[in-house]
Amino acid sequence: MSTASAPFGHRERRRKDADTRDGLDEITDAIVASYERHAALALLEHRSLPSRDGVWHVVQDLLRILFPGFLETEEGSADVVGRTSVRVRRVARTLRREIESGLRFDGATAPEAAAGAAHATLTLLDEIPRVRELLASDVEAAYDGDPAARNQEVIVLAYPGLQAIAVQRLSHVLYAARIPFVPRIMTEYAHSRTGIDIHPGAAIGRRFFIDHGTGVVVGETCAIGDNVKIYQGVTLGAQSFPHDDSGRVVKGTKRHPDIEDDVTIYSGATILGPIRIGRGSVIGGNVWLTRSIPARTRIVVRPGQQMHVDQPVPDYQI
Repeated sequence: MSTASAPFGHRERRRKDADTRDGLDEITDAIVASYERHAALALLEHRSLPSRDGVWHVVQDLLRILFPGFLETEEGSADVVGRTSVRVRRVARTLRREIESGLRFDGATAPEAAAGAAHATLTLLDEIPRVRELLASDVEAAYDGDPAARNQEVIVLAYPGLQAIAVQRLSHVLYAARIPFVPRIMTEYAHSRTGIDIHPGAAIGRRFFIDHGTGVVVGETCAIGDNVKIYQGVTLGAQSFPHDDSGRVVKGTKRHPDIEDDVTIYSGATILGPIRIGRGSVIGGNVWLTRSIPARTRIVVRPGQQMHVDQPVPDYQI
C-alpha cells in the first residue's frame, strides 16, 4: 500500500465503523428489503420507463408550437417557420423516444415499439392544426363568457383553464392511440401547473371554458359537449366501481358523467357516475348530483335563511 493511499483507506475504515455503530447499515438493509416487499414502488430491473422530465419538456415545446410568441423565455426569432421547424423536430425526436420506452415496458417487442412510437408521434404532430382550431373556439368562449377578459391575448397568456385544456386536447390524441404512460404524464404537467386535473381520456367538445379553475376534476370516461362552462372546484367523477369475483375493481367501464351542449356548472358542484346532464341545464354551486336530469333543468341548493343581526341564531347539529 502506498503512503498516499493509506490515510484514505484509514478514513474509509473509520467511516464504515461509524456507520455500523450508528445503525446506518441496518437501516440500509431494511430499506432494500422493503424494495422486495413492495416491488411496484421500485424499478430494479433493466426496464426503461418514459422520463417524466422528458415528457414535460415535450409539453412545453408543444405549448409554444400551439401559441407561438406567447410563451417564449427569451427574445424570439422573427423566423417563425425556422423556429417552429426546430421545435417540431425536437418534439418528434424526444416524444418518439418516450413513447417507445412506454410501449416496451408495456410488453411490446423492440420493432413493435419503434413502429408504434413513430406512428403515434406523427399522428400527434399532424393533429396540431385541428387542435389549434378547437383551442381558438375555447379562447372565444372564455372571452365571451368572462367580463374580466379585456382581450383574447390575456386568455392565452394567463388563464390556467386554457393551458389545462390545451394539454388535455393533445394528450387525448395519444390516449386514443392507446399509448401508455405518456398521455397521463402530459396531463399531470398541466395539473401541477394549474390545479386542474383533466384525464386524457375525457372527450371534450368545442368552446369549453373553465373559469378560475382551481380544484376542477374531470374523469377518464367523461364526455363533454359543445359550449360547456364550468367553474372552480367542480368534480365530474365516479360514484362507485364494479368489482370482479376476487374483489378487484373492474377497469375500462363507463364511470363518469356525460355533459350535453350548453351546460353551465357552478363552483363546488359534484356530479358523479355514468349519468347525463341534459342540454342547456344549469347546475348550481355546491350541488351533489348522482342522477340524470333532462334538458334545460336548473339544480340548486336550497338557499339559506336570511337572519337579522338582532335575531337569535339557532344552533344546528351537523
